[in-house]
Amino acid sequence: MSESLLEELLAICGPGFARQARSVDRVAGRRAGYVAVPSTSRSVAATLRLARERGLTVRARGAGSKIDWGRPPAGLDLIVDTGRLNGMWDHHGATAVVAAGTSVTAVQAALALRGKRLAVDPPSPGATIGGMLAVNESGPLSHRFHSPAEQTLSVGYVDVDGIEADSDGEGDRPPIADIEGVITSAVLTVEPLPATRLWVGRVVTTPAEVADLVNQALLRDSELSAVEVNLAGNGAGTVALLIEGDDGEAIGRAGKITQSWGEQAVITDKVPPWWGRYPFTAGDVAIRISVEPTGLQAVSYALRDLCGKPVPIRGSAGTGTIHAVLPAGLTPARITSIVEGLDYVLVARGGKIVVVSAPPDVAEEVTMARPHDLF
Repeated sequence: MSESLLEELLAICGPGFARQARSVDRVAGRRAGYVAVPSTSRSVAATLRLARERGLTVRARGAGSKIDWGRPPAGLDLIVDTGRLNGMWDHHGATAVVAAGTSVTAVQAALALRGKRLAVDPPSPGATIGGMLAVNESGPLSHRFHSPAEQTLSVGYVDVDGIEADSDGEGDRPPIADIEGVITSAVLTVEPLPATRLWVGRVVTTPAEVADLVNQALLRDSELSAVEVNLAGNGAGTVALLIEGDDGEAIGRAGKITQSWGEQAVITDKVPPWWGRYPFTAGDVAIRISVEPTGLQAVSYALRDLCGKPVPIRGSAGTGTIHAVLPAGLTPARITSIVEGLDYVLVARGGKIVVVSAPPDVAEEVTMARPHDLF
């Protein structure tokens, strides 16, 4: 069976673009059986039809930066690598059509030549369009421009039965939210590239200061592009804002906020080193928390008390989506207890918590985020 399966995959994808999996072809520690690298939506469809006929379990892979997020797969027979679904077209107006395997960085570089950009900035290094959309990976720019899913007008995909389809979303649901299958392309909105980007930052000593500073900034400027917070486990850290616009306009807006924030505020055109980066790495237990800025103090102190030590927090204070990394070495039962305890704190504040990433042995034992939890 293995030889005939490989031959069929090669017939679909072309010589050299299907193979037996190697040691690096893993999802949450589980090694795949085969890897297929189709180049068109039609060949993706043929690959998934073959997988259905053979009863194979399938996982799509872009850059692989988030492939371990969520619950580990029960089985992993085939990885569909989207690396050859690459390119962008019809990008001369207010939208661009982008193939799912194209890196966000490559799209931004091409659009910048025309004075445009996608208003997205996923934190994962090398993130592809498909990978970003599959988990709705939002960066700082989501404060002003909303999540990538909300900036997506339609999505081309192949469903689990190998049928090509398009999704435009229904009601308030973004078009990507309910897709089961492999994303092949997306129509995304395009924005003008700003002439100037300035960051205004200020050190805080407690989480309580964050809400006050954010509220002051929003009262001064309702069109801030991003509002981020970076807190160490002891509650101290930095609040930073991104202001975009024409040179003089951006400088004037930044100056008004520094007046409001006081002499500790700093203006710079350099990106803060922590900006748009997760506070966790592969192998950490990472949680995503949704809470209003006013609830950040309660979350920070509750995490400290539940974990028995300080817990770093980082993310978008303006939109209320932050990430934290739990201490290493906790048992699955202990992690579950911490999540349940924090959930109790969040329910009273209209928030929620999900575990997005964890080591494979832990992810098997705790409740992990499901795809729809991320939209």
